[in-house]
Amino acid sequence: MPNDMTPQKAAAPKRTSCILEVSAVRRVTPNMIRVTLKGPEMALLDADVAGGHCKIMLPAEGQDAAALARQMAEGPKPTTRTYTIRHARPERCEIDVDFVAHGDNGPASAWAARAKPGDTVGFAGPGAPKLTDHTADYYLIAADMSALPVAAAGLESLPKDARGIAIFEVLSAADRQQIDAPAGIEQHWLIHDDPEVESAQTTEMIAGLTLPEGRIKTLVAGETGVIRKLRLHLRGDRALPRGDVYASGYWRIGLAEDEHQKVKNVEAAAAEAKLAS
Repeated sequence: MPNDMTPQKAAAPKRTSCILEVSAVRRVTPNMIRVTLKGPEMALLDADVAGGHCKIMLPAEGQDAAALARQMAEGPKPTTRTYTIRHARPERCEIDVDFVAHGDNGPASAWAARAKPGDTVGFAGPGAPKLTDHTADYYLIAADMSALPVAAAGLESLPKDARGIAIFEVLSAADRQQIDAPAGIEQHWLIHDDPEVESAQTTEMIAGLTLPEGRIKTLVAGETGVIRKLRLHLRGDRALPRGDVYASGYWRIGLAEDEHQKVKNVEAAAAEAKLAS
């Protein structure tokens, strides 16, 4: 792939805040629930917004759509979690959002496990997809189950002649998914069945890779402890430019999302300072 092309920055998607209705729910794999959400506002999305993040605002028990809409507008802020748009079908006013199924261990997982057609939920977004510059020579993708939707959407957006490697850690062999990735992307599926214990599999595999010459772009996301090590390796040991490294902690063992975000911001600043020193 040519390396002299000027990367084009993707235009920011139009953002909206609205109430969406559940139109379908299914198990993609034993530990992944796909909820299809529908609303007229989704007709305004671009089809290529898959991979962008969004905010899902959960109704309180017994709260109807009108009451949730008022709370979104007037406060206090509803229970909110960040997710990835896995697919967007603006012609049908639909999006798919995938939830890791871990029972009642988290409000969003509990909501998704019980969701049924006709239920409503709040939506805000979307953000921009994470892999929009397709001018690299090689792509390094890595994700645990929390980040599998963003990684899969990124892979499916790549040109058909793209080359690279994708490493996924899932809870069981049955959680492997079919991804419409380019043939030149080598896929590896690793099993890590205890998400409460930090895994070393992906970090060790990436540290042992012989990467080709040329420009390398990464999309690496998952548990923050793992991602912190990978970011330091990619930016430090591999000396990849900051603009070519997307490495984001999506969750942290033992912390809820709000707590994780506070810690994440502090640690990200410290990591950048260390790399700059």
